[in-house]
Amino acid sequence: MEAQRSETEVRLEVNRCIRTISTSRDAVEVVASLRTLAGYLPDGPHARASASEREEFDRAHYTMVLKVLVGGLHADWRQRLTSAEHTELWGAFFLQGPPDQALLVIMDCIGTIGQSSGQDKMVDILELYLQNGRVGALLWSRCQGPGSPDSPQLRETLLGRMVSLPDLMANRLYPHNRPLFLSAQYYSLLAQEFNVSVSADGQDCSLRFVAQLLGKTCVQGHSEHLFKDLVPHLSASTRSDMVWQRVCWRLMEDIPDRWMESVVTGLVQVVTGPAALARILGNLVVKNKKSQFVLTHKLLLLQYKYETCVLRTLLGYLAQDRERRPLLIQVLRALCQAWSSSSSVRHTPVEQQLYLSRALLLCVSLLSEAELQELRAELMQCMLGGMQCHLDSNVVRIRRIGMVVGECLSSRLNTQEARLKFEYEQDEETKELVSMMDPFPPEDAVLTDSDDELTPYDMSDDREMTKSAPPRYIRDCLEGLIFSEDPTRVELSLQAAEGLVRKNPSAAREVSVELTKVLLHLEDKYSTPSFLALRQAAMVALAVVDSIPVAEYLTTEFYSVNYSLRQRMDILEVLALSAQELSKPIAEQGRPSLPPSAAVTLVDPQSVPSNWRQVVEQRIQSKTRRFGKSGAPAPVTATPNRYASVAGFFFFPLLQSYDRPQVTFDLLGSDHLVLGRLVHTLGLLMHLAVNAPVATQMGRSLLDFVPGGSAGTGLETPAAALQLFHYFLMSSCVHYTDVAEGDADADCRTLAMQALVLLDKSLRTQLEPSALDLKS
Repeated sequence: MEAQRSETEVRLEVNRCIRTISTSRDAVEVVASLRTLAGYLPDGPHARASASEREEFDRAHYTMVLKVLVGGLHADWRQRLTSAEHTELWGAFFLQGPPDQALLVIMDCIGTIGQSSGQDKMVDILELYLQNGRVGALLWSRCQGPGSPDSPQLRETLLGRMVSLPDLMANRLYPHNRPLFLSAQYYSLLAQEFNVSVSADGQDCSLRFVAQLLGKTCVQGHSEHLFKDLVPHLSASTRSDMVWQRVCWRLMEDIPDRWMESVVTGLVQVVTGPAALARILGNLVVKNKKSQFVLTHKLLLLQYKYETCVLRTLLGYLAQDRERRPLLIQVLRALCQAWSSSSSVRHTPVEQQLYLSRALLLCVSLLSEAELQELRAELMQCMLGGMQCHLDSNVVRIRRIGMVVGECLSSRLNTQEARLKFEYEQDEETKELVSMMDPFPPEDAVLTDSDDELTPYDMSDDREMTKSAPPRYIRDCLEGLIFSEDPTRVELSLQAAEGLVRKNPSAAREVSVELTKVLLHLEDKYSTPSFLALRQAAMVALAVVDSIPVAEYLTTEFYSVNYSLRQRMDILEVLALSAQELSKPIAEQGRPSLPPSAAVTLVDPQSVPSNWRQVVEQRIQSKTRRFGKSGAPAPVTATPNRYASVAGFFFFPLLQSYDRPQVTFDLLGSDHLVLGRLVHTLGLLMHLAVNAPVATQMGRSLLDFVPGGSAGTGLETPAAALQLFHYFLMSSCVHYTDVAEGDADADCRTLAMQALVLLDKSLRTQLEPSALDLKS
């Protein structure tokens, strides 16, 4: 009701002010109404509206208010406003409200009114709009989602106004256009606002509108002006920041297919080097069929107007990544077919033949030795057939191209055998073709002075740097563990895994199960120091950060085939340690904190205490309640933890298949060592979930699994839960009585008796506290 009442009040007040501005001739009344409406603006001396009221004003009334203000351009009351009042009570409405609505009203007004002082005033407002960063505010508002109901027609209208602003202003203001509205200046400003809008400061946003604006700007032929300022910034930002790379990749993926060709073509011509192109495009050529067609076919086989640097950038981009490298082979085969085609030689201009020859030689120079041997037969056929077609031509330049390409291919294919050698006149064209076989120049190479002018640097204390650097991102760590054969890189990846997982949980969740699988199967092939501890710590971190998927994977794999006993023990240890960490109370800052004395320590079931009676006595003392006149201890404050909600995913899957022997794993038979660790782990998981709602069901399941767990279950299950199934618990404890009275092993008889004593004390303490208080 309060929201409805607020909307009604806003509507009535705004309508009253609009009527006054439209009809009144009293300047005082109009100014008062303007001040009232200015209260709905976010900034300014008159701002007074609440957030909900301002949102309602922006959604339903802002555009109407702007149209009323535009309609009063020639009204008497506007002429009586002072300069300060005009800025505060008229211009502020166009510069502080929703930027998309303001731009549409301004452009429509300039497009409808003729040359007049009113048009000059609206042009001034548009100039201020651009200078005050309102375009950036518009893009950012669209990245966060439109504040009002959006439609494809409205979005297309807004895109058209933004992209065509220089053309529209040139048509309306000719011959008195302003410098800011010229193409070079406007698209440079638009590029700067692009840079601001895509740097989201860690906030979630959608880049779809920005991508559409980028595509529409390029398709209308303004990519050169836009990319001249945009690409250097993106190239520099993505050089050392993986987040910026992902932003650029998402921006390019969101570009509609109908505009993809214009964007990719303009980008390839402006970007400096294949590495920069790879950082901006990512693997777009693999994911998007339109960009793949443009980059691997149209720019290479159908067009031939681009410089050699564009070819180097394009082909180097395809060769840099293993996912893109098959496209390089595909391009090479297409180029071989075109270059060796007699029809192509006869019916295409010399310039295109020269362009194809450059691309072909660049592709061959990028091949590895293994790829060269695989394609040797195809390249040999291309060389022989292509040379024949070129040498048969009556055009001197084409024959010369055939000779140069034949020499270069022969040199690349026949490293130890006789190579082709022709006699022809050397010129700039032939030298350029030969240079295509040279290695690619390193990106960002800097020319220095002569070595003779440099002072020798003292390198006596230098140490050899490691060839590998620690991974900075979790995906780099994953790739280092999977694909690397370098012991140093594997060690650095393993050492960094836990820290990267805990530092960036969101990124870790994307690959949590995959990384857990890699770590579980990872072998110590290089005798890495602390290998087992590092691997276990990384898996524990993954189970803590992404508990449910990782726990489901580990518990499923525990009963799978083809696992060693060591791996199954590792699974149980990881589940226990991660459950222990998750069970720690959540502190005020969201970090788990637990006194060291309260932590649960994992005990190796193979280790036997030197004096078990002493251990049992200590447990009795810790569970014994004493009543006296001394002050009562401070009550324990209940605090939440992260384990209660996921305890079932750790516990119940481990009970599903224990009695189903596998080919390589018999839990109830020869592999009883793992059975002991399983019982211990289940007990620990039950202990850590003592106050969780699922503790009751866990207790019943544990009693079904092993009657010997009755004592531990009774000690750890809350009193309310014990009341629900105490009969079942008592019936299960008959096994202890049988063992205590008739077992042949003295230690077993003693332990069974002790378990009955502990269970009796626990039941008396938890189920009859009032009676005990009366006795004391």
